Amino acid sequence: MAGKLEGKVALITGAARGQGRSHAVRLAQEGADIIAVDICRQLDAVSYPMATKEDLAETVTEVEALDRRIVATEADVRDVAALKAVVADSVAQLGGVDIVLANAGIAVFDPALPDATAFREVVEVNLFGVWNTVHAATPTMIEQGRGGSIVLTASVMGLTGRGGSGNAGADGYVASKHALVGLTRTWANWLAKHNIRVNSVHPTGVNTPMIVNDVMQEALASLPPGGPDLGNLLDVPMVESVDVSNAIAWLVSDEARYVTGVALPVDAGFLAK
Repeated sequence: MAGKLEGKVALITGAARGQGRSHAVRLAQEGADIIAVDICRQLDAVSYPMATKEDLAETVTEVEALDRRIVATEADVRDVAALKAVVADSVAQLGGVDIVLANAGIAVFDPALPDATAFREVVEVNLFGVWNTVHAATPTMIEQGRGGSIVLTASVMGLTGRGGSGNAGADGYVASKHALVGLTRTWANWLAKHNIRVNSVHPTGVNTPMIVNDVMQEALASLPPGGPDLGNLLDVPMVESVDVSNAIAWLVSDEARYVTGVALPVDAGFLAK
């Protein structure tokens, strides 16, 4: 039986591991071909280990095991020219682009970094990177005339002020994720006439290498006692990547054909507390 995304092509940034890989596999299970993008190198401002070439190769292996096509490229989402080249090359190979998952993101909590550097690095990737990704893909989507769906990966921290600590990197993270809600709404208006829907997803903590690492655990442990409650309402410390992927697989399918401009939490009740 054909999947609900049969014949679609999905561009996914941050696809080498974590949520990005999970999204690639989940959409491939529904029949989509994949354009996978990841920087695959360490950024100086990021203290935890980032994805590698080997991680991206594993994403390729898992998608191809589902008998779907995938074009994987190492590119920096801060480089819009590189993203445009990726889209042009991948579209030539796969026949178009119907879905965009602007998923790449970083967290910076190194107190040794100058404040302006920490703030700027996060915003460059998490906000400018998303803007670049969407603007690299939308001209093709519009020209195709077959509609489409865009999902921006935000966070529960894009819908709440809980967790503020005065750390410049954390400030940049919260600011960038809030900004994605604004982009979701304005882009939903911009692209509606082309039948391109735009939504954002807002996970609570997700069990990925970005969260589950010594640097992040030390940062969380250093928060002052009596601070904001960062726990979920449901009895689970984190959700899994596939929980977010399942929500996205619905959002980009025809089952959600009239859903646009929405900020969708996948948060185990975090925002209801």
